[in-house]
Amino acid sequence: MQIIDGKKTAQDIKKEIAAEVAAMVEAGQRPPHLAAILVGNDGGSETYVANKVKACEDCGFESSTLRFDDTITEDQLIAEIQRLNEDPNVDGFIVQLPLPKHINEERVIEAIDYHKDVDGFQPINVGRLSIGLPCFKSATPSGIIELLDRYGIETKGKHAVVIGRSNIVGKPIAMLLMQKAQPGDCTVTVCHSSTKNLKEICLQADIVIAALGRPEFVKEDMIKPGAVVIDVGTTRVPDASRPSGYRLCGDVDYANVAEKCSFITPVPGGVGPMTICSLMKNTLLARKGEVFNF
Repeated sequence: MQIIDGKKTAQDIKKEIAAEVAAMVEAGQRPPHLAAILVGNDGGSETYVANKVKACEDCGFESSTLRFDDTITEDQLIAEIQRLNEDPNVDGFIVQLPLPKHINEERVIEAIDYHKDVDGFQPINVGRLSIGLPCFKSATPSGIIELLDRYGIETKGKHAVVIGRSNIVGKPIAMLLMQKAQPGDCTVTVCHSSTKNLKEICLQADIVIAALGRPEFVKEDMIKPGAVVIDVGTTRVPDASRPSGYRLCGDVDYANVAEKCSFITPVPGGVGPMTICSLMKNTLLARKGEVFNF
């Protein structure tokens, strides 16, 4: 069994990005600029945006955070998005989710210029991904593919089971694994809350992607020996032994599943660090203008 170290891999990639950015600046070009829109005072969102700012510093990017009260109207927020769309000094930006309930998230995401949609959520990017055209790929699925690639995990002809059908992880990782590429060329089964015989389906899988947000849902008897297990889950569960009062728990019962696997990602330190790293890669691509230049 080999543990897939997402933290180290992300550090390596950020060093690679930083070296490229340093060369750009030395050649007289401005560095990439990532902006983030944060609405309200959600603690999880605050932490995530702070981590993105730190990653920008590590990579030599410029970054800016636009903060708004949760009383902002939908039209006001879309006006701010339009301003970023038109700002030539902002290469990419993200709107941190979730948004207040009075704001239609779909309308907000659709308002983002897909050339600057480094989260990969805008419908044009999602559509291009589905048919294999150049696009910004969703950060978490892109990070998973990067891990499979850097660890030399064979995917061609393998059966991949994705547990979860979210627009952010489940659907896009399924599309990426199906594409004619390495990593890719998988036969993919997507399972969800209405799937029957889930255990039997998982036992057929060479690769399991667990992305459903239910702590330790995937048990030892659901995984065949030698399978690759990628755990996307990050749920806070109470833990009185920790100063914070909680710990992060994945969707996989790691303690009992790990020894059966050929490769497995831990939580924390697996997929999580790769998500922000992928966002940095997309921002660099946006700055270089290469994604849609064909």
